Amino acid sequence: MRWLILFITILIIVVGVSSCSSPGRFADRNPHVTPKDTNAIDFFMMRWFGDDPWADQLAEVKNNPNLVPQVPIDLSAIQTPAAAPQITWLGHATFLLQYRGLTILTDPILSERASPLSFTGPERLTPAPLTVSELPPIDVVVISHNHYDHLDEETIAGLGPAVNYMVPLGLSEWFSEQGIGSERVHEFDWWQQANFGPLAVTATPSQHWSARSLWDKNETLWASWHLQIGDWQVWFGGDTGYNPYQFKEIGQRFPDIDDALIPVGAYLPRWFMQPQHVDPAEALQIHNDLGASRSYAMHWGTYQLAAESIEQTRQDLAAAKQKAKVPADHVLKLLAIGKTERVDTFN
Repeated sequence: MRWLILFITILIIVVGVSSCSSPGRFADRNPHVTPKDTNAIDFFMMRWFGDDPWADQLAEVKNNPNLVPQVPIDLSAIQTPAAAPQITWLGHATFLLQYRGLTILTDPILSERASPLSFTGPERLTPAPLTVSELPPIDVVVISHNHYDHLDEETIAGLGPAVNYMVPLGLSEWFSEQGIGSERVHEFDWWQQANFGPLAVTATPSQHWSARSLWDKNETLWASWHLQIGDWQVWFGGDTGYNPYQFKEIGQRFPDIDDALIPVGAYLPRWFMQPQHVDPAEALQIHNDLGASRSYAMHWGTYQLAAESIEQTRQDLAAAKQKAKVPADHVLKLLAIGKTERVDTFN
């Protein structure tokens, strides 16, 4: 194993030595943190040769499946949704949102690995709750950014070219390469808004970065999203670090958010992860900044992307809630993968 790691390290350094020369088209979009020039090489070296201990989440879940609850998906519930809004967590940052005849999918990934390679890279800790063919007809897909755990080629191919894709600036070319027509791909800058039937969609800020190779860092934008269907408002966080400005502004512009989908995982070691990934305490702060009525935890329990254990994520989230004295039932709720939650927009 060590020789393979060494070989890949040398290969990455050789082919990627020039990738750090350009900060990228959207490098200035994180004004609230000191720029940190890291890339896949830095992550690889930190992961395999750094001093920080890494949990084995796959072994953790195999030994205790209850750490990441999963229930059989109710296909009838998603194929024939109720009149009330409903949310189904499919793992990681993938949610199925259904209301008033509209079905929206966020950052869809149902693949075994979050990786450009089929034989290596982060693998699912639990099986995908369904296949792409078992999904109901999808009207809109929302993409937060182009990292492999949020923009999955295999899942997008399965969804096909008849879906409308809402994407940050710069991503239409990737979809074109997948054979998806330009009339189906709608690029957004932050605060840009558009209507699609009963859906009003607005790209909102996040604190993150983008890359799918060693040569395209920050060449496409990243975003969170505000989605409004009638009287139901949902905010989808995608992937983000915390700052005390952007999420408060989102909450001020959209003062009646019903449900927020907020990342809580991939946050250790903090010295490396903090600028782009919130920990559970910061996720709770985002909930408060938004002023959301309810929120759901995501970006945990599906792929291991950082050093913390699953148990630590759960403990850190519980500790953050206890310290803030918030109700445990509707703030950063831990849904089971496959669970369909019907929500009441008036409570």
